Amino acid sequence: MSQTLSPALRPSDRSSGKALRIGLWIAQGLVALVFVLAGLTKLTTPIPDLSAMMPWTGQFPEAFVRLIGIVDIAGGLGIILPAATRILPRLTVVTALCCVVLQLLAMAFHVSRGEIPVLPLNLVLLTLSAFVLWGRATRAPIAPRS
Repeated sequence: MSQTLSPALRPSDRSSGKALRIGLWIAQGLVALVFVLAGLTKLTTPIPDLSAMMPWTGQFPEAFVRLIGIVDIAGGLGIILPAATRILPRLTVVTALCCVVLQLLAMAFHVSRGEIPVLPLNLVLLTLSAFVLWGRATRAPIAPRS
């Protein structure tokens, strides 16, 4: 009686699955790093100094700029901590979706202001966030702690 390996057990699938999981962790780490650093910058830098780096920040109320910093930090932490701790890991998928939406809105905002040089960073973050969304939702979800 011949027995075939299930798709989850084929050696070639395991190695490509491992590469995908590694790629997802790298993407999650990069998104987390950029979002947390951007958020901390928006939270801690005086507005005059911040507006020299990000001109839009000098044209909005300080509370709004600081709120965006908090949103950035939440996104950075949310894309990695639930998966890393395996506590409510589906929140990583939700956060990745929110990061995709945030980048689309940021891109529209920057285009409306003629800030085209900022778009490549937004595009990279959009792509990485979409990759995490797709990967963690469909191909390599993280199982919650049991």
